[in-house]
This record gives sequence, C-alpha cells and structure tokens, in this order.
Amino acid sequence: MTLPTITIYDTLASRKRPLETLEPGRVGIYVCGVTVYDLAHIGHGRTFITFDHVVRYLRYRGYEVRYVRNHTDIDDKIINRANERGVDPLVLSAQYIECFDADMERLGLVAPDVAPKVSEHLDEIVAMVETLIERGHAYAVDGDVYYAVESFENYGRLSGRVLDDMRAGERIAIDDRKRNPFDFALWKSVKPGEPSWESPWGPGRPGWHIECSVMSTKHLGNTFDIHGGGSDLQFPHHENEIAQSEGATGCTFSNYWMHSAMLNIDGEKMSKSLDNFWTIRDVLDQQHPETVRYFMMTAHYRKQINYAPQYLDAARDRVQYLYTTRQAINELWSRAEKPAANAARLQSYLEQLHRGMDDDFNTSVALSVVNEAARDANEILNTKKLAKKPELLEDLAACDELMDVFGRIFGIGATDPTVILLEIRELLAKQFEVEESWVEDAIVRRRQARADKDWAAADSIRDELAAKYVELNDSPDGTTWRIRPPAPEGLDG
Repeated sequence: MTLPTITIYDTLASRKRPLETLEPGRVGIYVCGVTVYDLAHIGHGRTFITFDHVVRYLRYRGYEVRYVRNHTDIDDKIINRANERGVDPLVLSAQYIECFDADMERLGLVAPDVAPKVSEHLDEIVAMVETLIERGHAYAVDGDVYYAVESFENYGRLSGRVLDDMRAGERIAIDDRKRNPFDFALWKSVKPGEPSWESPWGPGRPGWHIECSVMSTKHLGNTFDIHGGGSDLQFPHHENEIAQSEGATGCTFSNYWMHSAMLNIDGEKMSKSLDNFWTIRDVLDQQHPETVRYFMMTAHYRKQINYAPQYLDAARDRVQYLYTTRQAINELWSRAEKPAANAARLQSYLEQLHRGMDDDFNTSVALSVVNEAARDANEILNTKKLAKKPELLEDLAACDELMDVFGRIFGIGATDPTVILLEIRELLAKQFEVEESWVEDAIVRRRQARADKDWAAADSIRDELAAKYVELNDSPDGTTWRIRPPAPEGLDG
C-alpha cells in the first residue's frame, strides 16, 4: 500500500504543508512541558495526549522520532509556592516532576526521549544570552538582561501581531529601564527570598522563554522539524522563542509549528488561574485512562473541546464497546482457527485511517474507522451458523486486525479485554457504591432460584441488581456482570 504524504497545519505559515523533514525518515519534535509547581490538570492532558498521538503515528509510519519534552523547574510560580511552604524550590519542583511523570505514565503516554530541566542547562542559557548581547539583540540593565524586540525584524510573525500596533502595558508590566515596553527578560537579577545562580551580570536566574530556546536547540539542533505546545503559548512564549533562537543562531528555528487548542469549561479555557480545573489525578479517580484518551480524540487537536463529566461517560461507553467486541472476537478465535484477514476489507479500513491521520492528524476520522470496524465485527458475530461461512470469518479477522493497529497507534483497545473491562467495572463500582461480594451473592441466589424454577424470585433478584445498574449476561459458561449506567445526557454540545 502506497501511503500518501503527511500534511501538518503550520501555525507560522497559516496553512497545511507536506511534512518534509530535515533528514529523510527522521523527525525531531520539541513540545513545551509544564511549570512544575502543582499537579498537572486535564487541560495539560489534552496537549500531551495530542502530541503522543503525533509521535505514535509518525513512528507507526516508519519515522525515527526524537521526542523532547521539557520540565520548567525554575520559575516565579515555583519560587512563590516553595516560599509559602518553606521548602527549597528545586526540591518542590522535583516532587512535582515525579508527579507529572507518573500522571503521564498512567495516561499511557510514550515517554519522551529527552526530558530536560532548566536547572540542568544554566551554563547553556548564560552562553545564549551572551551571544544575543554580542549580536545586538539584548542589553543588560542593573543585573537584568532584556531581549530587544525591535532588533528582530520578524517579531510577531507567529502570532500575526505587529509590534507598532501593540499597546504599551498590554499583558506586561511597565519598566522604564526597557528600550521598548515589549522587551522581555532573558536573565533576572536576584531578589530577596529567591534562589540565584552566578552570571556575567551578577547573581540571578533565567527568564521564562530562554529556557526552551536553549533546551530545544541543544537536544535537536539549531533547526529542527516540529515545535509543539498549547495554543496559549503561541504568544508570547513561542514568539519569543523564535526571536531568541534565530537571533542567536541565524538559523530557522523550527520548520513546523503545531498548537493544540484549549480544553474549555463552560466556554472558558481551563486553567489554574481561573480555578476551573480538574487535575489529571482527579479525573483518573473517576475514569479509566483509555476513556480520557478516547475523549480527547473526538475533536481535532486544533479545535477547542468542552470538558464535562457526561462527555467522559460517553467515551467510557465507547471504550467498553470496543473491548467487549474484542473480547467476543477472542472468544471465537479460542474455538475456531483465525483465518487470514480479508485483504481488501483491511486495506479499505487502513486507507480511511491513514487518510484522516495524514491530513493533519485528524483523530476523529480514526475513531470513526475503528467504530465502523467494531460495528461490522458485531454484525458478523451475530450471524447464525457463522462457523460455516469462512468468508465472514476472513472479514472478522480484518476487523480484528484494524482494531489491533488502532490500539497500537492510539493506546486504546490494545490491552487484554478482560483486564480493561474489569478495571472499568471497578471504577464504576466505586462510583455507584456497588460491592462485588453483594453482586456475586445475588448471582448465586438467582442461580438457585432458577434451578428451583422460581422465576419470580430470579426476576426480582435481577431487578434488584438493575436498580444499581448491574447488568447480567448469561452464557453456557456461566453468568458475568458489568455496571451499565444510563446513557449520558446533554451530549448535544
């Protein structure tokens, strides 16, 4: 199968462009991480799940990917939080780095190849600031160093802003020492109660933006393929990264810019500053990680998505459906030899999946394909005398293989169905206060009632379970159960 070219929407170019990497078959990608002063929220989760899909798909397509995602462990917010708690800022940040990495692992995200920290790159930061001063892009004032935005001809091109049109004081504090109100700090002189490091301009610490210029170029080169992050970073952070990096190296910084849209609550961006967020841990106490991944796939990464519990519930139902389907397929293969897949059907599925993902990583198309395969699989499984219809078994094998490919790329549907369905059941049992021992006892009582032909008692026990959303499934091998809440309401937004 000849695969089409992958296209990426490049924020800088404001259009989709074919992916042309610096080195054939290799991709370097840098994604801005979080400032580690608190637990990551589910809005962060959307950004990192988005780029997890990008990395996974590129690797699936045969690219050798070098994935770099940083930790910001020196920052005002970290210092303030550490001072509130009376701890060393680097100790605090190390604790939250450990928490962040654990959250990403729990979500099933692939680990970055390099996870650099600001505190490990101070020498390189100082060196880049010195270079910017030498090249006339920066100046020192009273121990602080500022980037001179007017020295960079293309400042504002990523965000589409014109420097002359920007109002003084907008989003920044007025400082009479600056040549231009929009000049930004590369190095900050030490203040009481703050940690500091030595520099040619006196003790201090890095500004926010310089860190990513240094860490990305150190680990990927002066020019690399893809720079990613949340859309809230487009200005000023990414704009400033371009000015710093290209001012220091004279090279194009990143060939493609990708920005993931925000996760909203009631139409507002989810953020800690607005106090309208759930941490990733809050969400995973209620929902399975694969449910969260599925939910994030329902909208294109450049489209804002509204977060609400009912949307997660709907995603959970779809994950259960996929795993229940795979479980039924596995049970069939345990009784009958799995044939070779119908090549034409499998290719049709794969072409649809590739077409969606090659078009700027459209995960909603990939979801529609896997759900189509699951629906087709269930129709085949419900066919009478299926064992006598080998052509349908070949079609079923194609459905199975498509779901397997989908699972390998997106981390949904690839695990043992028994394990995942049990994990989801345990989460629901906790949510609806259903004791497993109570259910198992009810199943035993119902079995005895049926043996005694006391159908009224058996029906009463089933109704008793149904009141707690416990659904029974009788088969020749015995009775199994799951918790099936009512279909989520309010899914029209």
